[in-house]
Amino acid sequence: MTTYGQLFVSAPARPDSSAPPVGTLSPPVAKVAVAGVLRAYRVGTAREAVPVSEGLLNRGYRVTTETGRYFLKCYVDRATASRPAITAQHRATTALRALGLPTAPPLPARAGRTVTAYGGRRFALFPWVDGRHRHGTGLGAQQCGELGELLGRLHGALERVCAPVAQPAGHRSADPDETALLVADLLPQARPRAAYDPFDALAERRLTERLDLLAAHRHRRPAPEAAPPTGWTHGDFHSLNLLYDGARVAAVLDWDKLGRRPRAEEAVRAATLIFNDRETGTLDLVRVRRYSQAYRATGAAGAADLAAAAHRVWWERLNDLWMLQWHYQRGDHRADPLFPAAAAQLGWWCEEYEQVLDAFTN
Repeated sequence: MTTYGQLFVSAPARPDSSAPPVGTLSPPVAKVAVAGVLRAYRVGTAREAVPVSEGLLNRGYRVTTETGRYFLKCYVDRATASRPAITAQHRATTALRALGLPTAPPLPARAGRTVTAYGGRRFALFPWVDGRHRHGTGLGAQQCGELGELLGRLHGALERVCAPVAQPAGHRSADPDETALLVADLLPQARPRAAYDPFDALAERRLTERLDLLAAHRHRRPAPEAAPPTGWTHGDFHSLNLLYDGARVAAVLDWDKLGRRPRAEEAVRAATLIFNDRETGTLDLVRVRRYSQAYRATGAAGAADLAAAAHRVWWERLNDLWMLQWHYQRGDHRADPLFPAAAAQLGWWCEEYEQVLDAFTN
């Protein structure tokens, strides 16, 4: 059984490129930090503190005290670890929970705050939630629809509990000329050399393919004004941030990327991460269709919005090379396992563009 602790296993999303690789707290330091943080809460002293699954950004611990089990989250990602940002996330999840949506709000400390500073880092304590993660290709038709409905309800509820959003004039899309320059920088690093390995071989092949795809599709760059309406979004909605209790979603986790974005784009991006074959990246379009129909039925977006969103997400993927940037420019290999399926999905999507679009809109 997987649990709330799986919160930090990240999906193929573009992270903050300025954030450095994150190290782990050593066991002695972690033990002291956990004890220090817990003193701010009315939960008793820790009997056990176990590091949970690590992902690309923040860190967490399953903590057992005499009063029960808890999840202690350590915020270490620069892009999301400011106190105002964390507090806004906590307020939103608390308000969503009050509206009956499956979130897991943090516990208040003795002083009433939900963010606790200790040792130069910020922490939050959550109730432990048992459950498991389910990949979208294992969901039945009804569950696919329920998932689309849930995301639509979340988007509608966020509009109620967060600050009003002024619609921007547009959203700039990725520049294919800049992407071509990036490919030109990465290719020599992937090509045969003394340490050439299977990852390099795949990267070289996919980078060469990327240049061909950019040349073939550069005329399809979305105009800024073609973006669907902007609203508040979860920011990282995918299977590893969904905790199931049987057939139902018990909690939507990891609200670190809560922010203003084109809402329909989150619906499309989520589908590409939830309903993909984890080896080939191919999307299960039957399940995508049921999910998309249910999402649209909530009123969160219409077919035209989903069409614009699908095109923009496809275009951004065509120009997105963050996994290879981490590998070659930063020497950070944590995202390497994500690359084969993500790169394969892009090639497949370019070939099946019309079928993918139809699944999101009809």
